[in-house]
This record gives sequence, C-alpha cells and structure tokens, in this order.
Amino acid sequence: MLGVIRQKFAGAKGVGRLRPVASAMRHYSSGTKEMTVRDALNSALDEEMAADPNVFVMGEEVGEYQGAYKITKGLLDKYGPERVVDTPITEAGFAGIGVGSAYHGLKPVIEFMTFNFSMQAIDHIINSAAKSNYMSAGQINVPIVFRGPNGPAAGVGAQHSQCYGAWYGSVPGLKVLVPYSSEDARGLLKAAIRDPDPVVFLENELLYGESFPVSAEALDSSFCLPIGKAKIEREGKDITITAFSKMVGYALKAAEILEKDGISAEIINLRSIRPLDRATINASVRKTNRLVTVEEGFPQHGIGAEICASVVEDSFGYLDAPVERIAGADVPTPYAANLERMAFPQIEDIVRAAKRVCYRSVPLAATA
Repeated sequence: MLGVIRQKFAGAKGVGRLRPVASAMRHYSSGTKEMTVRDALNSALDEEMAADPNVFVMGEEVGEYQGAYKITKGLLDKYGPERVVDTPITEAGFAGIGVGSAYHGLKPVIEFMTFNFSMQAIDHIINSAAKSNYMSAGQINVPIVFRGPNGPAAGVGAQHSQCYGAWYGSVPGLKVLVPYSSEDARGLLKAAIRDPDPVVFLENELLYGESFPVSAEALDSSFCLPIGKAKIEREGKDITITAFSKMVGYALKAAEILEKDGISAEIINLRSIRPLDRATINASVRKTNRLVTVEEGFPQHGIGAEICASVVEDSFGYLDAPVERIAGADVPTPYAANLERMAFPQIEDIVRAAKRVCYRSVPLAATA
C-alpha cells in the first residue's frame, strides 16, 4: 500500500534534497527534550485514548501495520482492535461510520492515508459532520477528528500532492488545524480530540521525521493549545510573513537571510486556518506595514487570498506597500523532481517577495 511505497521511495536517489533541513529552519526557545512530529502525534493519541475510553482510531493500516507513517505505532497492542480499527480501502465507508459513532457520543479519530483520499469521503465530512450542529439547532455535536498528511510530499504526483487547507477552511462548522512543530502537533491534536465539533487536522508528511525542542509544559498530559490562535515564531518590525505547516520553516530561514540585508521579518505560524487569527495578523501588519503570505496550495481562492482580504478590510491604511502572495503554481503537481520544485514555494521565493515589498529588490537591468 501507499505507506510501503513511501518507505521505499524515501531512500530513492535525489529525494533527500527536497526535504526541509530542520536545523536551519527552527527558532525555538530551549526545550527539555527533542521530539519528532511523528512521536508528538503518537503520544498525543496515546494520552487522549488513555484519558477517555470514548476515543478510538480508525483508518487504513492504523492497526496491524502500525500506521502508514507509524503515527499509530503501539496503539493496537495497548488498546486492542475495538479501539484501533483497521478498515478496507473505503474512505466513504469508514468516514461515515466515524460520523455516525460521533453522533452517539464516541470520539473517533479518522486517519486518511493522504487528504487527497478524503475526496472520497467529503460528503460525510461536509454534509454529515460539519452541518449537523447548525441543522439540529445545537442539539447534535459531532466530536470527530479527520487527520492525515496534506499537501505535497516528494515525487508522488498530482493525485497525492494537493493542499486542501483552502477547501476545508471555507466550510462553516469545521475547525481546520495545521501544525508545524512537535509542540504544535501535540497541543493541537489534543485540542482537536477534546473539541465537541468536527476538526480537520492537516499534517505534513515531510515533517513527520523532523525533530523539534519540546518544553516541559508540552510534555505534560494535560497540555493543550487553543484553537484559533496563531503563534509569532519570530518578532520583527519591517515586514509580516504568514505561513503554516512546512512553510513556517521556510519562512524562518528566509527571515535569517533577510536579516543579513537589514530587513527584520516577523514570522506568524498560523496554526489554525479556521478559525483564522485575524487579530494577530492585523496587529502585526499594523506594526510592520507590510505583508507577504506563504502557502503551498493553489493561489486562486487560497488561504493567502483570505488573509490579504482581511488585511485590506481591517488595516489598509497601515500598508506601505502592496501585499504579496507566495503560493503553489496554478497547475496540477508535476511528477518530475525539477518541475515539482518549481511548482511550490522555495526559500528564495519568500526572500525575493519580501525584498520587493520592502523596495529592496534589484532591478533586472542591474543584474544583466
């Protein structure tokens, strides 16, 4: 299955250079220990299942195979097949079963091997889960989490590389979370499982193996991050750069480069797409007077477009330059590695956009 294919592909020549260099991308306060995003997600699931017998996990390969990406490793042995449920390849089927169980008070965590496959189940996610609380006048809660890798990985083609943040972020009744670091992963997944409403939890395959410092507070079983609150990863005064998931690391690296040119960039890790922390974004823009948004999704009707609209509506008078959006190319993801790299934002793209917004870009004639 796809998990086995990914394992084999991970060792293929040339793939490694597409993976983010975590050590060059983090600006974290010293933590008590290092933890991978994979282990952070696994520990969050384990602790929530231990704390609440109504929590269970369901999806393809989550049990006997220990998860396609080993996020559910060890859970079958600990909690048994009634709470770690392997399913056939039928996303519509097990998503529907999950929603039905949530109607009756259970707290399912549904794993999609990739969110591209959630398209098979989108009727249940939108019509059965997202709308039920409103349509029942608040009488029905649907405490369900849909989680799995989202967006591009490396060399998996157009059918496995799309970012669905903007899709699900446009739907009333859903909460949409996008973790970057290990603390994000632990705190946000715990918040998602405890939330009484449906949550779409968009992870990134290339971040699973990356290690981040984790504070003592985040290691506590009671740790939980607020839904709808962004995090300022790096403070700055000249320009605001918003990003989520893997692109936060790219933005932090771009900020290091910009600093050498005298540009102080403030980096906002969105953490939550719906609800969107408009207050933090606008407060930052009112301080820096400039904005660049970064995402791997398509540019049209994207998350960056929504952020730009919010800033224009609420903080237009504070802008000293036009806003810039950095997004994936408006094409299905190419399979060829060189074209794939061109299809998604790179660190140098963020640097160039920031310099344009700060009127520091070098005219083309000067480089001729």
